[in-house]
This record gives sequence, C-alpha cells and structure tokens, in this order.
Amino acid sequence: MINRVLLRIKILQMLYAHYKGDGNSVKSTVKELFHSIEKTYELYFHLFQLSVEVTRYAEQKIDSRKNKLHPSEEDLNPNTRFIDNAFVKQVAQNKCIQDFLSEHKISWANNQDTVKLVYDLVVESIYYAEYMNKEKNDYPADKDIWRKIFTKIILPNEDFYDSIEEQSIYWTDDLDIVVSFVIKTIKRFTAENGKSIELLPMFKDNEDKEFALDLIQNAIKNEAEYRTLIDDHTRNWELDRIAFMDILIMQLAIAEIMTFPTIPINVTLNEYIEISKSYSTQKSGNFINGILDNIVKELKSNNKVIKVVKI
Repeated sequence: MINRVLLRIKILQMLYAHYKGDGNSVKSTVKELFHSIEKTYELYFHLFQLSVEVTRYAEQKIDSRKNKLHPSEEDLNPNTRFIDNAFVKQVAQNKCIQDFLSEHKISWANNQDTVKLVYDLVVESIYYAEYMNKEKNDYPADKDIWRKIFTKIILPNEDFYDSIEEQSIYWTDDLDIVVSFVIKTIKRFTAENGKSIELLPMFKDNEDKEFALDLIQNAIKNEAEYRTLIDDHTRNWELDRIAFMDILIMQLAIAEIMTFPTIPINVTLNEYIEISKSYSTQKSGNFINGILDNIVKELKSNNKVIKVVKI
C-alpha cells in the first residue's frame, strides 16, 4: 500500500529530522522511518473503521428520535438506508480489518467529535440526499456513497484534516494518499466477498521495503560526497543561503540516482521536483531541476551513474 511516492516523502521528512535533531544516529533514524510507515498503515484501517463509527452514530440518532417524548411520524418511521448500508456491514464484519484494529488498539472512542463532524457533513451534503432518495437499494450505490464521502466530503474538510494531525504526528500529509488507497480497496469489495477480502499489504513487495532502507541509509552515509556535488554546482550561491529543504531534496535525489540502477533518471528527477513544490519554496522546482541536471551530466561523464533496463 505504501507506494514509492509516499516513501520518498517520508524519507525526506526523516532526513530533515535527522539533521535538525540532537545527534540522531542512522540506526535510530531508520527505526523512526519504519515506525512512521507503520503509523501510516494504521491510518488506512482507521479510515475504514470511520465508516462503521459514523453509521453507528447515525443509528444512535435514529434511536434517540424514536424515544422522544412526542416523536413525529418521520421519527417513528425513518429512512434507514444509510444505516443499512451493506458495504459498511461488511467492513464491520471483515476479519482482516477487525483483527488489525484489535491488535493495534485503534479506535475512534476518544474522537467522537470527529465522528459527529463527519456525520453532520454527510447528512448536509447533496450526495447523501441523492443516496437516500434513490428508488431502490443496491450494493454499488452502498459503496459509491462512501467513495463520495471520503473524496468529496472528508478530504476537502480542514477540520477533519486537523483532527487527523492531532491524533498522530505521523499522519501529517498522509491523508490524501491514504484515502486514495481506501478508494482503491473499496473498489475490490463485492457483495459476495466483502467480509473476507484482505486489505492491501503495508508494502507491495519486499523491493519497496528495501528501497526505503537503502535510500535513507545511502543518503546519510554518503552525505559528504553528495553535498560536495551540490556545492560544486551552486558556486554562484552561498550554500547557507539555499533553502535547507532544497539541499535535502537534492541530496536524496542524488542518492537515488546513484543507488538504484533500474530507476530511470527522469523518473527520479520528476519525483523530487514534484516533492519540492509542496515541501520547499515556489522557485525551488526550477532551481533544483537545473542543479540536478548539471550534476547528472557530470556523473555520467565520470561514469559514476549507470542505468540498466529492468526486464
């Protein structure tokens, strides 16, 4: 599930913490990186459980209205389509999800305000109205309403984003990517296999895990070499006046270029230039692109970078 886009971002964050921290060792930085990755994986399950919690909250609201002193006809005979959602029932019974939540002690119990926030946003939305007014129930609609809740209601909401950050410092900047994997997983659910479907693994394969380990270790181990390359190609700039994050992005990009012969150079450059748009200054993209382009030319001329085609 944790793809290389997110891995690069997390490694950059750990690299920043490594240099800004108080004498962090490489070993402790690597340990912190993988702890951060594990926490992101927890968010994936936490979001699935949110669908169950919001539905449970909706059911409590219906029960409360039924028990009013003078309930209306609507209170006594509510539209139960939302709380009868077949997809959510599968999530609540899915062994993979529930075992993980139990093992890692993940719960929304201490964040009921956020559950209420999502419920209120949902019932006020046009998507909820359309869903509740459909002529008949069907499983695709039950999945689709939650796809819309995640992408069109939850993601754009700043209060929800703030809540996620408050729940874990490791979830900062993770929400967009993790929601994309929640949506990908929702598509895999069917009426027949929803209870038994396995969720996405933390890593697609061991190669991605090794990528993360090798990249952060080489970026730190060969810091002096990479910083010298950066310094040599920024002679018209005082190194201490270049944004520190720009230096780290270039250091990480050089480490990837020199460590992984099967990753095309243009892929690496594009990935880090894209990262710079979110994690550094407005001008960083063009600046980093120009410097790295010159560094790559030097490395090639000195036969220090060799790329092979992966078959």
